[in-house]
Amino acid sequence: MKFRNVALFLVAVAIMAVILALPLPSQIQTVSGEIALTVHGKAALAVLAMVVVLWITEAVPFPIAGIMGMVLLVVAGAADFTVLVKNGFGNSIIMFFLGMLMFSVAIGETNLLRRVTTYLLYHLGHKPKAVILTFIVVGALLSFCMVEMAVAAMLLPIAVSILKDAGVKPRESNFGRALMIACAWGPMAGGVATPAGCGPNPLTISFLKDLAGVNISFLDWMILGVPAAILMIPCAWLILIWVFPIEKGVNLALAEDEFKAKLQEMGSLKKNEICTMAIFGLTMFLWLFAPWIEKWSGGAISYLNVSYVAVACSCLFFLPGIEIISWKKAEREISWGGIVLIASGMSVGMAVYDTGAAAWIAQVAFSKLGHLSPVAIVFSVVFGVSLMKVLFSSNTVTGIIMVPLLIALAKNIGLHPTLVAIPAGITASLAFILVTSTPTSVIPYSSGYFSIRDMAKAGVWMTIAACGCVTISIIVFGKMSGLVKF
Repeated sequence: MKFRNVALFLVAVAIMAVILALPLPSQIQTVSGEIALTVHGKAALAVLAMVVVLWITEAVPFPIAGIMGMVLLVVAGAADFTVLVKNGFGNSIIMFFLGMLMFSVAIGETNLLRRVTTYLLYHLGHKPKAVILTFIVVGALLSFCMVEMAVAAMLLPIAVSILKDAGVKPRESNFGRALMIACAWGPMAGGVATPAGCGPNPLTISFLKDLAGVNISFLDWMILGVPAAILMIPCAWLILIWVFPIEKGVNLALAEDEFKAKLQEMGSLKKNEICTMAIFGLTMFLWLFAPWIEKWSGGAISYLNVSYVAVACSCLFFLPGIEIISWKKAEREISWGGIVLIASGMSVGMAVYDTGAAAWIAQVAFSKLGHLSPVAIVFSVVFGVSLMKVLFSSNTVTGIIMVPLLIALAKNIGLHPTLVAIPAGITASLAFILVTSTPTSVIPYSSGYFSIRDMAKAGVWMTIAACGCVTISIIVFGKMSGLVKF
């Protein structure tokens, strides 16, 4: 493994060196003028190529690859270090991620999810297909407000417990395969609904604001994301029970005395559960009604953006008298490497855009999009990003690379940035085919109830269905709301 990583690292460096040594290509003529790749733009592409290879191969950890990219951009003269730090680590989106990760830790400290699943199994347990649908729906709804990876981690032990109680053995049951894959697909589908669901969503909002001057609020994103999520839920369920026909004789129903025993074990609602629900309610209220609050206050309360609300409300978990989680617990559970990846990745993405390299490569790769109808444009973007997910092993990495490129393309060929950026941002987290594409799939895969081939077999169909769902949502609800310009 060490030799492999050394070899891959050297390959990445060699690719960067080759791109740096290549002569500058000729200018590209477009209807809006000439697009040229400058020396600094070529340097930015060379560094990006190296970082992407490291991200794909994981020869070095994701966060370290991002930081190396920042260091090399400065050495290559493609960016100023102070500007890089400001664009990435100084971006308010980092506080959003920190807030949402603290929310995930707090939820994990309560029995709220266990209560919901116990109640649902009591009423639906004799219907395995209904149990699968329940996990998809619960996973999707939780991902409206929580990072999808955390939701998958919470669903996993409950699903494993159900399968063990039913005597289902790993890789010997279609019900086991379908239920475990549902633990990943539910959060993935729900993760696109709000900016809080997964990394690419707030990244897309941030890129649209910084690169295109387009402001997308929490509610604006929901107008497009929620219909896409709702459409994907029945698709995921139908595909799973079609690809994995449930064997006869599976009965998961809880007996009434067992149900009462579990409720008695959990007891009445605890203080930490009540406080958690109250904080969640307050957070959602502020996210949804921030525009009206600002208007009502005459502009005096104008700071209720998604990042501010997330980090401000997450602080409530630590207040004396509430104290749902301790800071030591949060320190252990929060993915600090993920935060570094997001910050460094945004720095690299912004540098590639600012040097003009994004505009040049987008013109070379995607210029034909301008000749398609709006429906075909959206579907092509969604399908293209879905295929890219097979290559890139991180939702955040996919968003960092694809969204700036497509925003640059939109400007060059006269499209509104939302027409391509929002579909790309939504799709960046939809990794239905490969287990290794996202931790959301790796977590249930670790249980051993399904194989990589099992997920790929069903994932191909789900990817096609998801492309259609996202396209319908963007075209129909984007046009109705005026958020997406055609």
